[in-house]
Amino acid sequence: MTPRLLPLDLERHGVRLALAAIALLIGIAGLVRLADPYESADATLPEAAPPPGASVLIPPVVAPPASRPGSVVSAQRGPGIFDDGRILVAYYGTAGTGALGVLGESPPDAMHQRLRLAAKQFKRPGRPVRLVYELIVTVADRTPGPDGSYSHDIDRADVRRYVEAARRNRALLLLDIQPGHDDFLDVAKRWQWALEEPHVGLALDPEWRMRRAVPGTVIGSVTAHEVNRTARWLSRLTQDHGLPEKLFVLHQFRTSMIERIHRIGPRPHLAMVQHVDGFGTPGQKLATYHAVARPGQFAMGFKLFYDEDVRRMGPAQVHRLRPPVRFVSFQ
Repeated sequence: MTPRLLPLDLERHGVRLALAAIALLIGIAGLVRLADPYESADATLPEAAPPPGASVLIPPVVAPPASRPGSVVSAQRGPGIFDDGRILVAYYGTAGTGALGVLGESPPDAMHQRLRLAAKQFKRPGRPVRLVYELIVTVADRTPGPDGSYSHDIDRADVRRYVEAARRNRALLLLDIQPGHDDFLDVAKRWQWALEEPHVGLALDPEWRMRRAVPGTVIGSVTAHEVNRTARWLSRLTQDHGLPEKLFVLHQFRTSMIERIHRIGPRPHLAMVQHVDGFGTPGQKLATYHAVARPGQFAMGFKLFYDEDVRRMGPAQVHRLRPPVRFVSFQ
């Protein structure tokens, strides 16, 4: 026979159930937070940009340890991309044309020899150099195209040529995405077949991530939420296929290009790089670099332009930059 619960017993029983329910909810919330502390509902809120001509006070930043720049988390055995103090040197562009950068001015093997000579100047004692081909695989367009995305993918056969050339020449290949109106993650998934290669990484170019505007008419932007989703997908892909650490690069030359950048977190298996792309005089480039650099989150990158830069900075000047640069690219 089941004993009857008196009113006081019922009250105590209800309190115990309520406390258990609260504990369960707290536990679930904690698990969600542990699962991804960098995802937040307000990650899509826009970042206010300073008005033109306004002075910007830049808080002091502390560079991460040289052995693990950018707070990179690596779960696999073996050295990461930056672990031996190396500096990466890249040519940037797309296949078959020099209109978008030096990479496409000549066939891959001929281009590699030119890149090798340019990169040799950046080598220092204890700072070996590794070559990188940064290939724009999704190109922003001024017309919507049949799918309305304002972008198009280059031919797979062209991408395969660079995949094979990078493997043959012991270089890294970086797939650069200019998505137009598409989401970065949706576009990245179309290139999964190439990203499954151990030497292939991913670069996002927010300048060409548009919401409604036509590419080239305004400077685009991306939310931290979209970056985090893309980085998390690439991290899982790398882990699932047992691949070595991959490059994950964010291009930037204005603070407004990456909204809520402080919410972008480190990812296992990815070497996170913030690549500063401003062109002009050395003074203008330094001002841009110091305005956007976040060395506590990322390893730092820096772009040199063959045509647009005025008195293009040399290797010695780049090496003197603080926070230190670990990835240099030429366009």
